[in-house]
Amino acid sequence: MTDDVGLLLRRAGFGPTAAELTAARQAGYEATVSTLVAPFGPDIGASSAPIPALGLDPYAERPNPTSRQRTEADRIRKTQTDLITRWWLERMVVANHQAVEKLLFFWHGHWATSVTKVKSPQLMLAQHRTLRESRDIAETARRMVVDPALVYWLDGHLNTKEAPNENLGRELLELFLLGHGRYTERDVKEVGRALTGWRINLGSATSVLDRRKHDDGRKTILGSTEKFTATSVVNLLLSRIECVQFIASRLWFRYASSTLPIPERTSERMAGAFPAPMSMLRSLYTDEAFASTRGTMVKQPIEWLVGAMRQLELRPTRIPPETLTQLLDGLGGLGQRPFAPPSVGGWPAGATWLTSAGAQLRLSLAGKLASQLTPGRLTPEDVAYILCIDKWTDRTYAVLRDVRNARLLLTLGLVSPEYLVT
Repeated sequence: MTDDVGLLLRRAGFGPTAAELTAARQAGYEATVSTLVAPFGPDIGASSAPIPALGLDPYAERPNPTSRQRTEADRIRKTQTDLITRWWLERMVVANHQAVEKLLFFWHGHWATSVTKVKSPQLMLAQHRTLRESRDIAETARRMVVDPALVYWLDGHLNTKEAPNENLGRELLELFLLGHGRYTERDVKEVGRALTGWRINLGSATSVLDRRKHDDGRKTILGSTEKFTATSVVNLLLSRIECVQFIASRLWFRYASSTLPIPERTSERMAGAFPAPMSMLRSLYTDEAFASTRGTMVKQPIEWLVGAMRQLELRPTRIPPETLTQLLDGLGGLGQRPFAPPSVGGWPAGATWLTSAGAQLRLSLAGKLASQLTPGRLTPEDVAYILCIDKWTDRTYAVLRDVRNARLLLTLGLVSPEYLVT
C-alpha cells in the first residue's frame, strides 16, 4: 500500500489545500482514507452552498406557448442554467467532504446527460439530486434508468411498444452497466422493449410510466426470459459479474489511471465491495497498484479550476461576477462545463486535455485567478506549498526561480506540468 497522502488527496478530491495536506500527513494514510470515504458529521462548507430552489420549469405552465412566451421561457431557462452551474462550482470549491463531491462529479460523467439537449434546468437539478441522494450503485442505476433528464437525453420518451427506440437500452448496456462487447444486438432490442412507455412530467420534474405504451410481453435478455421492466432489467444487469467488473474499471479509469489497465487483483478487491462506491474506492486507495499510478492522470478542466480556487482561497460567489463568467466561459472553451458533457460517453481523459490551444486558454484563466489575489513576495517553494506540489522538476524551477512578480509566479505554477499531471 502506498503512503503517498498527496496522491491520495489529489485523486480522491479536487485538490487539497496546504492545511488539509499537512493535517493528512500528520494523521497518516490509513486514517486519511477512512476520513475520505466515510466522513463524519455534517459538511459545514457544503451547507453554505445549499441546492438552489428553481420553482417550476417555465414551459410546465405553457404547454402551447406563443412566440413571445417561448422567448421569455428560454430566457428564464438560460438564467436558471447559469444559476445551477455557478452553484455547483461553488459547492465543489467549499465542500469539506471532498470525496463526496468528487464522486458526484464522477457519476455525472458516467451517467452523462447534458442540459444543451435537455434544456430544462429543473430536470438537470432533479438528476443531480438523484445522484447525490442514492445510497449505492444499485439504487443509482434503478433511479437513473427512469430519470427524466436521462430519458429525454437518450430519446426514451419516444420509446413505445409500437415504435421501439433503442438509444437508452443500448447505452444502459454499453456505457452505464456492462461495457462494450458484453451483450448482443438482440439484447439491445429486448432491453429497449423493457424500457418502453416512460413519459416526462415537466411540472413535477419526474418520469411516469404510461402502461398503454409499455411492452409488457416476455423478453429474453442475456439468456434470461421474463416480462422485464425498467427495474427488473437493471436488477438483472446488476447481478452480472460483468457489471461489477465494468464499474470497477470505470472507477479505476477516473481515479487511478486513464492509461494503465486495472490489474485483475485490484478489480477483484474492488468487486468485493460492490455496490458501495465509497467502499470500492477504499479498496482502490489501499491497493498496492494505486501507488504505481502516480503521474498517469491529467486533471480535467473542472478539477483544475476547482482545485486552484480551493488552494488560492477563492470562493466563486466572492469574486466579481464578470470574472466568474469569464472563468466559466473558459471552462467551456477547454471543453468541460458542469451539466454539459459533450456526449453520452462523457468527457475525455488524459492527454486529450493537453492541447496547445488549451494551454493558452488555461494560462489566461490562471492569470485571472491570480489577479484576484494581493500576495506578498513569493518564492517557487512558497508556490509549491500553496499548490500542494511535492517538488518542481529542474526544468520548471529554472523558469520560476527568476520570476519576481508573485501573481505571475502563481499563474505559471497553475499551468505547470507538476500541477496538471498527478
